[in-house]
Amino acid sequence: MAKSTRSRTRIEPSFEGSRRGRDSDLRADPRDRSGRSSRSRTASRSRSRSRRTGGFFGFVRRAIYWCLVLCLWGGLGLTGLVVYYGAKMPSAESWAMPDRPPNIKIVDVNGQLLANRGSTGGEAIPLDAMSPYIPLAVMAIEDRRYYSHFGFDPIGFSRAMMRNALSGRMVQGGSTITQQLAKNMFLTPDRTLERKVQEVLLAFWLESKYTKDQILAMYLNRVFFGSNSYGVEAASRRYFNKSARDVNLTEAAILAGLLKAPSALSPAKNPDGAMARAKLVLAAMEDEGYISHDELVAAVEKKPKKAKSYWTGAEHYAADMVMDELPALIGEVKEDIVVDTTIDRTLEKAAEKAIKDTLDREGKKLNASQAALVAIDGTGAIRALVGGRDYAASQFNRAFKAKRQPGSAFKPFVYAAALEQGVKPDSVRNDAPVRIGKWTPDNYDNKYRGQVTVASALAQSLNTIAAQLVMEAGPQNVIKLAHRMGIETNMQENASIALGTSEVSLVELTSAYAPFMNGGYKATPHVIKRVTTVSGKVLYENTYDEPPRVISERIAAQMNRMLAGVIARGTGKNAKLPGWQAAGKTGTTQSFRDALFVGYTSNIVAGVWFGNDDGASMKKVTGGGLPSKAWSQFMIAAHQGLSPAPLFGLGSGTATEPALEVDANPGADKSQETLFDMISHALGEDKPVRKPAGVVPDERPAKQVVVPPLDVDDVIRRQDRAENDGLVPPADIGETTGATQTRRKANSTLLDVLMGN
Repeated sequence: MAKSTRSRTRIEPSFEGSRRGRDSDLRADPRDRSGRSSRSRTASRSRSRSRRTGGFFGFVRRAIYWCLVLCLWGGLGLTGLVVYYGAKMPSAESWAMPDRPPNIKIVDVNGQLLANRGSTGGEAIPLDAMSPYIPLAVMAIEDRRYYSHFGFDPIGFSRAMMRNALSGRMVQGGSTITQQLAKNMFLTPDRTLERKVQEVLLAFWLESKYTKDQILAMYLNRVFFGSNSYGVEAASRRYFNKSARDVNLTEAAILAGLLKAPSALSPAKNPDGAMARAKLVLAAMEDEGYISHDELVAAVEKKPKKAKSYWTGAEHYAADMVMDELPALIGEVKEDIVVDTTIDRTLEKAAEKAIKDTLDREGKKLNASQAALVAIDGTGAIRALVGGRDYAASQFNRAFKAKRQPGSAFKPFVYAAALEQGVKPDSVRNDAPVRIGKWTPDNYDNKYRGQVTVASALAQSLNTIAAQLVMEAGPQNVIKLAHRMGIETNMQENASIALGTSEVSLVELTSAYAPFMNGGYKATPHVIKRVTTVSGKVLYENTYDEPPRVISERIAAQMNRMLAGVIARGTGKNAKLPGWQAAGKTGTTQSFRDALFVGYTSNIVAGVWFGNDDGASMKKVTGGGLPSKAWSQFMIAAHQGLSPAPLFGLGSGTATEPALEVDANPGADKSQETLFDMISHALGEDKPVRKPAGVVPDERPAKQVVVPPLDVDDVIRRQDRAENDGLVPPADIGETTGATQTRRKANSTLLDVLMGN
């Protein structure tokens, strides 16, 4: 029994040494065994699941882990791309910001801008010189964090990519201003990964080499704004006709808006689209705190004037003339330069207005579609130049490049050559039919006035007297004198040169009148006064301060008196200037194709031409008509505020034509030589020649009458009435039917003309 009892007694293991009892019993109590077992199993499974998944924090830890892994591999990949594409670029040591294409700033005598020439269309101006609205507007719409990033803006790039992804299309670019500058200066516009990587590398380089202000200034002075305008100055001039220094808030917003699509948003072509984009720019400026809401509202309401589609203004004719002459003076332009011209912008505007007003008033009615004007001072400096009716419609310079017959406007050189041969203003010539070879010059009305003074003949533009004088002086001597005075075009040595059959430009014809005005000195026409670099280094300066003498003071004074009679009593009466002595000469070519007036005061000489580019005839427009009227309008404006001064050699008072007298003893005066004697002297013979076959008096017998003293005023009044009634052609037709025959023989020699060949 005892043995049996011992065998049933067990000793349980203890984790607390010798402690025994109920507290040390590891067996579960029947009351809680079931619940504890369930909880234990649940906890066990939870612990097992937790070990397998790590829970929420485990997910976060794994997400971070894999992000780091991806970033690492992405960084390695990006680094590889950078290294690969960077290796294809030149060494950074050779990188340099390319020079901005040179700009040619053309200014008038007072330093006012006439035009900019060059591939950029405008000069570069410092950041602190331009309107402060411009950089603010550009940063607001293109790169709001410009002053915060280091050339590449990850935040801005990410924001742009997110917007593009949400919209499903490219609505916002992620490039910074620095990146855009790098792309414009160094790279192509191709949208490739290689170009983007290189753009970022170049942006880093720019940020390390230049300050933020320098980069922004370079960008604003080089970026394309459409219409061949590079830089804010060119764009401001192009679209608003003002400097970028003076741009207002609305205009700055329009310029900034152009950067997205310069052609599509041009205010010249699409003003509504440009303004719509400008409103977005203004809103961005308000968001950034650059402007207040009130300023935004005011800017939206203040719409700028509609931009013109093309360059306009007669000053561009002068600018083109500068560009034509510049290469011969300084060679290739390699840096920004400033060209000081002789143009006076005030006179330029007055000249343009005179031409436009005259054409608008009477051009269509008289079939005159074009006109040109040039004004030159006594040194040859061109003060005003209008090459046509509208530069925007036609850039051809009719004052400088077109060559046309001057008609009777050439006669002053014939008379000056005759004066040098001894003829005097009061010398008498017989206005009667003459024939030189096969050429028979007729007067405007096919009438003849008998004996008239040389001065009266010039005032009335008598063709027969001019033909006689050219033979007296000799065509070769007339041409030599014309060349001395400034006519550079080659001319034919024939008698018809008396009526202006050789073509010349308006500029050279006008400048050749200047020696009459300045007392006998050549006035070489020029428009460029000085050329300097932006830093002030002089590259060229003209040397026309000491011109040569080309005619004597006596000849100049005599011509002034006779040409003053043209305006006071003759065909140029429409050119009278109140309070000023003025002189000049009208000219009209056959069939009214060209009409000119060239005249001057003691201050300035101006030439005006009217006609059509295709040579079509006008409706009886003479040099005494539209050209004289336009000349008078311009000269009145040009002399505003100036004190009247007499013409050279005339003294004070009103210039009038000298008294007309008939010599009492014709045989004692060379002025009464026969036509044969005139030809003899012209050919250099000591004795009169016999009656040659080619030069004979007109076969029509001239009625011998006693010529009473000529009442010039009465002649002109009758002439005016006849012209107004349309009964006769104008008084200064420079080319007659006979002249047309001579034109066909333009290459004939003087001997051919005399012999009738």
